Amino acid sequence: MLVYQDHLSGDELLSDSFAYKEIYDGVLWEVEGKWVVKGAIDFDIGANPSAEDGGDDEGVDDQAVKVVDIVDTFRLQEQPAFDKKQFVTYIKRYIKLLTPKLEIDEKKKLTFMNNIHAATKFLLSNLSDLQFFIGESMHDDSSLVFALYKDGSSNPTFLYFAHGLKEVKC
Repeated sequence: MLVYQDHLSGDELLSDSFAYKEIYDGVLWEVEGKWVVKGAIDFDIGANPSAEDGGDDEGVDDQAVKVVDIVDTFRLQEQPAFDKKQFVTYIKRYIKLLTPKLEIDEKKKLTFMNNIHAATKFLLSNLSDLQFFIGESMHDDSSLVFALYKDGSSNPTFLYFAHGLKEVKC
């Protein structure tokens, strides 16, 4: 199994159990999330409560909750929305912190630097529709994970900066 950790914070943000699609020449990864129900498992053990004077459900109060699989699996923490100025400031700082950590050759680094601007424009154009998440440690200098509900979908699409992820074998 492969786990993708944030280069800056070390938080686990994704694994190979979630398929991704590269966009903007590999600068962003798109990953489809889905809502799932967590908890509240109903076991039918074959007992007949009405025959045993237990007509009402006397079981445990089920605490079923709907969660997004990626958010739950990697314990992502939602952050307040950014305005345009805050987002641009974050991106500039992120690029400055990430660039020295990139373990790629100069050609790939140049491709990243050229395409990060197009990816940033895409994110800025959808800024009001994005949800922002960071890893479990909530480190100030960590990568953001963006969630976008595309075309009225009920399931979110997550966007990751691919170069900000480090592949680790488990």
